[in-house]
Amino acid sequence: MPTGTQRPYVVAHVAVSADGATTGFQPDVTRFYQLAQTWKEDLTLAGADTILAQEQALAGAELPGPAPDGPLLAVVDGRGRVSEWQALRAAGHWHDVVALHCPATPPRPPGRPVRELVTGTDRVDLAEALRTLGRDDGVGVVRVDSGGRLIGALLRAGLVDEVSLLVHPCLAGEHATRFWYGDRPAAAPLTLIAAQSLPDGLVWLRYHP
Repeated sequence: MPTGTQRPYVVAHVAVSADGATTGFQPDVTRFYQLAQTWKEDLTLAGADTILAQEQALAGAELPGPAPDGPLLAVVDGRGRVSEWQALRAAGHWHDVVALHCPATPPRPPGRPVRELVTGTDRVDLAEALRTLGRDDGVGVVRVDSGGRLIGALLRAGLVDEVSLLVHPCLAGEHATRFWYGDRPAAAPLTLIAAQSLPDGLVWLRYHP
């Protein structure tokens, strides 16, 4: 999946309701992660909010340890809120983790057990971070596993090469609090590259922005 640029190929893969929400309904998590294997990502890119929502469960769980053949996990953590780096590394999904910070990130404890990549000024420069990970870590394919805020930022920066939506047969309606594209979606056409009907009324849509 080459892009012809110096950065990796970036896929935003999201489970959504028919009205584009990522909350207010029960997604088919098993099917979602089965489909995620399509891209064989070198790097999983997540936002701090996504990781923070899992920290309590990680802290109290028995973890299998790093996955030698798994991808690298990079967490966009400009405000320095994530703390369970060792648990993330040992979660059994990734072979290692890297914290994406910026110069404005609050000071971190010395000797913290996570590699840092610092870019940008008052926020993480996503384009520079992706280029650096591609160059230094050999990352060719990135799968974004995060909420709409990070996906929206990547879209606005022109850093998404493919949008993958696993559409569930429901309307989240008034129960929806978040949407896959964030608060301020980038105005851009999408070119449909694949559409597949799946069991239980699911539809898998893939687009190039």
